[in-house]
Amino acid sequence: MNIVCLDLEGVLVPEIWIAFSEASGIPELKRTTRDEPDYDKLMRWRLGILKEHGLGLKEIQDTIAKIDPLPGAKEFLDELRSLTQVIIISDTFTQFATPLMEKLGWPTIFCNSLEVAESGEITGFKMRIENSKLTTVKALQSIGYETIASGDSYNDLAMIQASKAGFLFRSTDKIKADYPDLPAFEEYSDLLNAIKEQL
Repeated sequence: MNIVCLDLEGVLVPEIWIAFSEASGIPELKRTTRDEPDYDKLMRWRLGILKEHGLGLKEIQDTIAKIDPLPGAKEFLDELRSLTQVIIISDTFTQFATPLMEKLGWPTIFCNSLEVAESGEITGFKMRIENSKLTTVKALQSIGYETIASGDSYNDLAMIQASKAGFLFRSTDKIKADYPDLPAFEEYSDLLNAIKEQL
C-alpha cells in the first residue's frame, strides 16, 4: 500500500507569507522555511512582526482569499488521487489552509492551528506534533503504508529522506545543491511520472 505525502506551499499553492508580505508591504515577512530551517523560531519572529504592525488573522485571510492554486496543481492532484491515496502534510494552519483546500477539491490535509484572541490578534500557534512531517510519515509506515514524499523546503527533507521515494519540487538552488542525491523536478508532469514509477 502506497501513500503520497505532499507539502502544500510552494508545491500546490503559492507561499502564503510571501503573498501577505507583498499585500501588506512588509518585506521581512517574505522569509519562509526555504530560508529558515527552524520553524518555531520563524513563526515566533512572524508573530512579533504582526503584533508590531497591528495585523491579525483577518488581514491574512483577506490575502489568502485572493490566492489560487499554482497553475496545473489541481489537475496534478486530481490525477494523483485517482491513482493512489494522497495526504498533504503542511506546517501551515487550518485557519489559513481551509479556503485553499476548497479550491483544490478538498484533499486531506494534516496541519497545525493558530491561537487567536477575540480581537483577531494571533497570539500563538499549536503544532499538531513535533517534527510533524517526519513523525507523520513514520506513523503511516508503522500502519503498513509505504510513503512517497515531495516538497520544496528544509522542513520537507526529513519526510522525503525517510520515504521509499522522495522528490524535491520547485526547490531552491541551494537545497538542490546540498542534496544532489534527491531527484528534483520543476513540472507537475515530471513529478507525476516519477511518482507513477513508484506505485
